[in-house]
Amino acid sequence: QPILLAVAIGAVLIYLWIILETLLAARRPGKGFSPALWALVLVAYFALGWQIGEINLVTLATEAQDAAPFMERILWPWERAIHREERLLIGEAEIRIPCVGTPPAPIEPEAGIPRLVADPSCGDLSTQDGTPGSTLTITGEDFAPNQETEIWWMDELTNEFRQRQAGEYLKVTTDENGGFQIDIIIPYRLIPPAEASQYSTWTLQARQVADVGPAEPSTELLLAIEKMIETIFLGMMATVFGIILSVPVSFLAARNLMSASRITILLYYLIRTVLNIIRSIEPLIWAVIAIIVVGLGPFAGIVALTVHSIAALGKLYSEAIESIDPGPIEAIHATGANWLQTVIYGVVPQVVPPFVSFTIYRWDINVRMSTVIGLVGGGGIGFLLIQWIHLLDYKAAGIAVWFISITVAILDYVSSEIRQRFV
Repeated sequence: QPILLAVAIGAVLIYLWIILETLLAARRPGKGFSPALWALVLVAYFALGWQIGEINLVTLATEAQDAAPFMERILWPWERAIHREERLLIGEAEIRIPCVGTPPAPIEPEAGIPRLVADPSCGDLSTQDGTPGSTLTITGEDFAPNQETEIWWMDELTNEFRQRQAGEYLKVTTDENGGFQIDIIIPYRLIPPAEASQYSTWTLQARQVADVGPAEPSTELLLAIEKMIETIFLGMMATVFGIILSVPVSFLAARNLMSASRITILLYYLIRTVLNIIRSIEPLIWAVIAIIVVGLGPFAGIVALTVHSIAALGKLYSEAIESIDPGPIEAIHATGANWLQTVIYGVVPQVVPPFVSFTIYRWDINVRMSTVIGLVGGGGIGFLLIQWIHLLDYKAAGIAVWFISITVAILDYVSSEIRQRFV
């Protein structure tokens, strides 16, 4: 590809330029490589990265609008957070096809049942060759106000189907009094009537799902709250176990404390290697392994986050120990203290502030990571989130996203307050 050819030519030019700069530097000691060479190196790496990453800004700009409907549901999902008891309201009118004899009179419903009137109450069917049937003016009364209402048909064989006009399902919104008026065309019939039948009576229905009763928290909202609490405790338990197990490991992984003999330095390298291996494996992979061992659920998530926390906190704690002031340690050594006494009186007082800071930071990471752990069945709100996304229920997914964002913001505020008090 052209860009790869350009990168290859740039690499050759960089190689030749480095040779030239090396020769010039040998003749003029003390002079380093020119900024132009570094700029050429950066341009070559950037061009190669652009190609490997398959970056296409045109597609990003032109196709971004496709995500707008989904983002709207995620950013404002609160319609799904409230639930009201639903009731199906149906108004009916009889339609005679064709107009033979006396047309049916309007059906007088019982109290509390919507009323539907068709004018006229008879007509001809549409034909499959495109000839439209009779037009009826439908008037509805006593429906729920400001609610969408669907138009349905039921033939004499009780086959039900929705009214379609101009290729779209027909629906109307009632006014503030619960009424509406709309013109519809009688649809065509797929199965022709029997030869002996002079006419048939169809039932025209206006169906409306009305919200009744007080507003209540929806099932999705209650599930999101329950799983968010589970997520918080999942991250907290993983952090507690990580602290308990990483603190002793961190002292063994500190070079300034383990360089007294060949055995201790060998133990130091061994522990550091194990910590690096564990830390290099993402918590998501550890969650998959933990699920195989303990099964689906929050315990698998706690195990995965604890293992990763031990390695991460062990590294951070050990680096904090290695950066302490050696003066107090030498003074304690001079008094004849052993290794354990040196750690207790010379190291621990100096590492408490960074330990607290790293611990709070890890707690924040574990809570956020526990939402991802749930994607593979490790418990927490992530499990609900991935299920709702798979079901294309973006409003329910939006509730979960909002709870995650609010929780992370609250934890950030709490962690900053703790830092001000102890660090």
